[in-house]
Amino acid sequence: MITAMPSKPVPEPTPESRPYWQGLAEGRLVLQRCADCGRVRHYPRPLCDACHSFAADWVEASGAATLHSWTVAHHPYHPAFRAELPYVLATADLAEGVRLVAQLRGAAVLRLGLPLRIGFEPAGEGLVLPVLRPAG
Repeated sequence: MITAMPSKPVPEPTPESRPYWQGLAEGRLVLQRCADCGRVRHYPRPLCDACHSFAADWVEASGAATLHSWTVAHHPYHPAFRAELPYVLATADLAEGVRLVAQLRGAAVLRLGLPLRIGFEPAGEGLVLPVLRPAG
C-alpha cells in the first residue's frame, strides 16, 4: 500500500514572533530586543530574561555569525525530510550576542569558529527560512 508523503511541519507565528517571520520573508533577519535594558534575545518571546520587561522592539541583524556547533543528520526526524539527507544542522553565534540554529549550506570543511553569513531560502507557501553559509 502506497501512502502519501506527509508535508513538512511548518512554524506557526505567534504575536511575539510575527515580526521575525515577516523579516525573513523580506530577506532580513530581525531580532527581538528588550526596549528597557537593550538585551537582544532569540527566539522571540514575551518576557526579557535579563530584566523581566514585557517591552520589546526589533533590530536588524548584521548577518555575521560564527559556527558554534553542528550535527550531520543522516536519519530524518520527520519523513518529509528524507530527501534532504544528509544535511548539516548548525548552531551559530550571531554578532548580536545570540545563537541561531539553521541548516548550514555549502561548507566544505567544518570547524569551530568558521565565519558564516545568514542566507534566506523559500520553504513553500510564503515561508522563508534562515540558512547559514560560509562567509566570503
